[in-house]
Amino acid sequence: MTHILFVCLGNICRSSAAEEVFRTLVARRGLSAQFAVDSAGLIDYHEGELSDPRMIRHAARRGYRLTHRSRPVTVADFARFHYIVGMDERNMQGLTRLAARAPHVEAQMLRMADFLTAHTADLIPDPYYGDDADFEHVLDLLEDAAGGLLEHLTGGEGD
Repeated sequence: MTHILFVCLGNICRSSAAEEVFRTLVARRGLSAQFAVDSAGLIDYHEGELSDPRMIRHAARRGYRLTHRSRPVTVADFARFHYIVGMDERNMQGLTRLAARAPHVEAQMLRMADFLTAHTADLIPDPYYGDDADFEHVLDLLEDAAGGLLEHLTGGEGD
């Protein structure tokens, strides 16, 4: 089983949505037994909270049910997960600093935007201070990148 952790700053918008978008895609392709999916944030400010209500609402319109409660990334995550996927360069820098403190690093760190196929972007932007269009744009990017990531990990198996 492949273990994947999606990471953003607070784990209430992008990473929690990425977790559910990827999980749903995997289920639709009949690959649920092959993947364990989670998400976390670089900060613990929102620890224990559900996703931002705006992200919950926009995701629900697309058929996603966000039930994850925010948690911070831990050094143990670098040994537990095969892949840790950051949403932007700041996330990647934070993950690199945290990985340096981990006694064992199993995880390969990836950037979510590197798996976009239909969109062109260097990052998955944080919609927290934005409007409805920003949340929709992030979901568009996550749906695109989730497909690219799954293709990368499976080579198209399950299509």
